[in-house]
Amino acid sequence: MPKIERNMKKTALAVSVLLAIAIGLIAYFSFGTSTMFDDFVFFAAVIAIFPSAVLNYIDLKWRKAIDGHLPDLFRSIVQAQETGLTLPKALEEASKRDYGPLTVELRKMTAQISWGMSFEEALLALSRRVDTALMQRTVPMIIEASRSGGHVERIFDPMGKFIQTTLLLDKERQTQTRPYIAIIYVAFFVFLFSVILLFKSFFVGIEGLQEFGTAMPPSEIQRICFRMASIQAFFGGVVAGKMGDGTMNAGLKHSLILMLCGYVALRLFL
Repeated sequence: MPKIERNMKKTALAVSVLLAIAIGLIAYFSFGTSTMFDDFVFFAAVIAIFPSAVLNYIDLKWRKAIDGHLPDLFRSIVQAQETGLTLPKALEEASKRDYGPLTVELRKMTAQISWGMSFEEALLALSRRVDTALMQRTVPMIIEASRSGGHVERIFDPMGKFIQTTLLLDKERQTQTRPYIAIIYVAFFVFLFSVILLFKSFFVGIEGLQEFGTAMPPSEIQRICFRMASIQAFFGGVVAGKMGDGTMNAGLKHSLILMLCGYVALRLFL
């Protein structure tokens, strides 16, 4: 998975939101506040969410791949330094191995050093490019280790173990939160089932009372249920992303899935 730059995500979000607003305005002036207007607004919301959901998913996978290869990198550095190589040379040797997307960033760093950039500046540039929480923590320690000299490999070995432990704890947290994410999905589908059941068994039966002015038209009830389902799907997905991956942006993919499932279910069975 490639890295997604912040500017690209901001541009995609701005373009998709503007396009969604344009679709909503066109639908309003063309269909008023009819059921067709609700459909256009729904798909405008999907268009606004979809690019950000895809880009955030790709970027999250890239970041996890970077962090996941950091322990292997530190083990390689320790092995290289045990043969007598300096820290910059050890990093250069480590960059010749495969660490997934981290390999590309390491080769950029070694190229910058070969062009005359100092080791510390190249490391800081690597930290800014990668910009993960673990990389932000480890780079200052690497710089301090290179300044102190001596047996630097003694620092990298526990550092690699610390990162491995952090990754294991994060994986354990995600495993523990999966049931709660499943609860959000189940609750949404139970809501859809309840709406469809009530509409088929009760709301349609009161259609004959409209002529006495004592009941809301079933079409209006259907529109209200559709809007409620869309709102619940969006915010439920955001909450699922916050619990599972720690960021609300990561929940946009859940929001998109739930919204589309709700649309298909309500339009198909109502």
